[in-house]
Amino acid sequence: MGKLSGKKVAILTENGFEEVELTSPKKALEDAGAEVKIVSPVKGKVKAWDNDHWSIELDVDIALEEAKAEDFDALLIPGGVINPDKMRKNPACVEFAQHFLETGKPVAAICHGPQLLIETGLINGRNMTSYISIRTDLINAGVMWVDKEVVTDNGLVTSRSPKDLEAFNEKIVEEIGEGVHSPAAYTPSPTH
Repeated sequence: MGKLSGKKVAILTENGFEEVELTSPKKALEDAGAEVKIVSPVKGKVKAWDNDHWSIELDVDIALEEAKAEDFDALLIPGGVINPDKMRKNPACVEFAQHFLETGKPVAAICHGPQLLIETGLINGRNMTSYISIRTDLINAGVMWVDKEVVTDNGLVTSRSPKDLEAFNEKIVEEIGEGVHSPAAYTPSPTH
């Protein structure tokens, strides 16, 4: 029995996710005993991006329209430039992510993944990191942005890029193992 046995984790993604930012955490979570499901508004398969080209396709386990956020213990949002930009424009993706922040369930986002969380209006006052190019976006959303390989704030785990995956994976396993965090810490920003 793994440390995360009995835990169910949703990976919310679109086409254009950075391949290793999905496959590496997914493997770490499964190795720890979690049941991991790829949830997407895309039907059938989602296509990965690898540095500068399209790469592998992965099966979508649950279509977003059929997925129930309540059924999951945690949420993982991989980065990539294309993936988060598509999801932040999709109200169903934003709503799915909101559930986890509102209920205090662990949320992990890497690289450009935190862009989706900006749209929830629920990250004001949080300590986070991200890929450097979206730092200003997060600061404008009220985030205290920190340049570290992994930043944890009450169950919210963020990292900068693939080079941080080892620390990111270790921390998400730990946070999901701890379970639900205090949802009282999730205060909507005054602009939402």
